[in-house]
Amino acid sequence: MRFTSYIAQWRIAAKGALDRTAITVKFLCWLHFTNNYLCSPTHVYGPSMLPTLNLAGDVVIAEHLSPRLGNLGHGDLVLVRSPLNPNRSLTKRIVAMEGETITYFDPLHADAAQVAVVPKGHVWIQGDNIYASHDSRHFGPVPYGLIQGKVFFRVWPPDSFGLLG
Repeated sequence: MRFTSYIAQWRIAAKGALDRTAITVKFLCWLHFTNNYLCSPTHVYGPSMLPTLNLAGDVVIAEHLSPRLGNLGHGDLVLVRSPLNPNRSLTKRIVAMEGETITYFDPLHADAAQVAVVPKGHVWIQGDNIYASHDSRHFGPVPYGLIQGKVFFRVWPPDSFGLLG
């Protein structure tokens, strides 16, 4: 009789542990799905996007549906996997889409304007601060597949909280 009561207690404890584990696994799956396919927070810092984003750093929200659906256009702020270092993400503005001709000036490397045609499946990205931005002027057009998301909302700092345009 005593042995069966221990087994009953063990079953109740095991069922509770399995229920909590199932809830945790469901939450982690939901978190993974949200972070990779819907939207994710990102810390952005550096001088390349001044004055739109702060030098000390901003926390922004990037949504991941627009690149998948092809809903990106001129002027959109995008989160891009760096073509030179895949471990880094860049935040830049789309300046030209595929098939367009872009005339750009690189103040650090040339005195004359240069012309480039954006190939199919690529975009031309640049930082708002042309004097401190490492962008398509340096590494060329970026494949559409490297775009991770469209930055649309600033969460931090609190005084700049709101939509980014």
